[in-house]
Amino acid sequence: MASRIFDTQAREVTGALPSPAEARARAWRTSLFALVLLIAWILLAYGGTAMSMVRTWWRSETFAHGFIVPPIVLWLIWRRRAELSRMLPEPMTWTLAPMALASAAWFLGRLAEVNAVAQFAMTALVVLAVPAMLGMRIARALAFPLAFLFFAVPFGEVFLPALMDWTADFTIAALRLSGIPVFREGRMFVIPTGTWSVVEACSGVRYLIASLMLGTLFAYLSYRSTRKRVLFIGVSILVPIVANWVRAYLIVLIGHLSGNRLAVGVDHLIYGWVFFGFVIAMMFWIGNRWREDDEPASTTAAAADDVRAVAMASTPSRPWWVAICAMLVVGALPLAQMRIDAALGSAGPVRLVTPAAVSGWSVDLAHRTLWQPDFEGAAASDSQLFRQGSRVVGLHIEYYRDQDETHRLVSSGNSLVRSEDRVWRRLRSSRSPSVAIGGRASDIYATLIAHAGGARLLAWQFYWIDGRLTADDVIAKWNTALARFGGRDDGAAVIVYTDAEDPQAAQAVLRSFLRDEGAAILAALEATRDHR
Repeated sequence: MASRIFDTQAREVTGALPSPAEARARAWRTSLFALVLLIAWILLAYGGTAMSMVRTWWRSETFAHGFIVPPIVLWLIWRRRAELSRMLPEPMTWTLAPMALASAAWFLGRLAEVNAVAQFAMTALVVLAVPAMLGMRIARALAFPLAFLFFAVPFGEVFLPALMDWTADFTIAALRLSGIPVFREGRMFVIPTGTWSVVEACSGVRYLIASLMLGTLFAYLSYRSTRKRVLFIGVSILVPIVANWVRAYLIVLIGHLSGNRLAVGVDHLIYGWVFFGFVIAMMFWIGNRWREDDEPASTTAAAADDVRAVAMASTPSRPWWVAICAMLVVGALPLAQMRIDAALGSAGPVRLVTPAAVSGWSVDLAHRTLWQPDFEGAAASDSQLFRQGSRVVGLHIEYYRDQDETHRLVSSGNSLVRSEDRVWRRLRSSRSPSVAIGGRASDIYATLIAHAGGARLLAWQFYWIDGRLTADDVIAKWNTALARFGGRDDGAAVIVYTDAEDPQAAQAVLRSFLRDEGAAILAALEATRDHR
């Protein structure tokens, strides 16, 4: 009798614990639900950054591939579902530290209005949510899909100048080897049948990004060897760069041989994509010859997982505690950013103060220049001509306040001359280390600009950001972050320019103007900042 009682109690105790398979399934349901909520929280808290990525995908053909990256990531995860189901999700609290660092990077990117930093940081938070809620073993199994998610970040325009220069160098060298005489000025060159210029569309950055994304995916799906994967990814970077050089050369050559009847206008783009498509198809066809089949996945679940799964069944609240802590960590700085944005938005409209003419310089109201720098989203701008005897200097100011994604002082959309401009073109640029500006020293960015009619201008540019002077974009971004953290983000691009028929004389004129008029310019900017 007593033995039957003890046997019944033992069965009751044993029945109270779920089987390993049931415990694992329960852990997956809980952890996945918590993971979905955490990712939704990240996308909500960092919604402005997420929407800036989507807007870039929508308006830019270069980054339109961003729309298909999340579905590809989900598909890559789904195809490994059988392997993942045999693993045990184990939330890890130590991942809160890298999530805090990623949030801090996002905060710094938002302060400086560097979209790429903020977008990479937000994407990193989504990636880190996986090991936070599912554990490192599962995160390692999903390493490639998680890394592939970074292709959704619209990044690559920083390479445009270098790619354009390389394309121009190769095209001109190839033309000369073909016996065609070439006269070059910057990225513009003249051959006997016409004038050509390497613009942003000729840089090949679209081909490079598309090839890199597709090549990386192909390497992951086709090879098991790390060496082969790295090699093919390297090929997917090199091939589109070289192919774009050859494409540009062939387009100019076809235009030259056809008397500019072929390979111009729309044909230019069509021939480019057809050529690129052929080259990439050949790259994949050759790469497929060394394809490696997937290894069969192991069907044996680790006994240790079974033990941990049963043990974790007694603490079902652990995923929720980790998720709540992660939400608190990633939600703090977006709240602080909202308060900074609210404080910055309370400033009144910009009333740009006009610099006074001093030291023998006078404002020339009778003439105006035909050239204007191409800046977007400024809160206010002003353009004047100053004269001192026979010397004439133009002054242009673009003033920014309450900067955001579309209204930024330092932006790839702001330039002295756009590469597509058919009237003005940039010949060359350089940075001068130290120029006196009203008793203060600053570096300046010097650009020689040419008009289609033959006139030339020398333009010097520097940034004024809440009283700090620099011509370096990175330092300007850092100064903007400091200013925004202090409660205001007023900044301006200051451009002075003069006739550059004699470049040495033009430099002397601009140095004299900034030495004499610099203090008045800085005083006007400070007065504009303080009048809020």
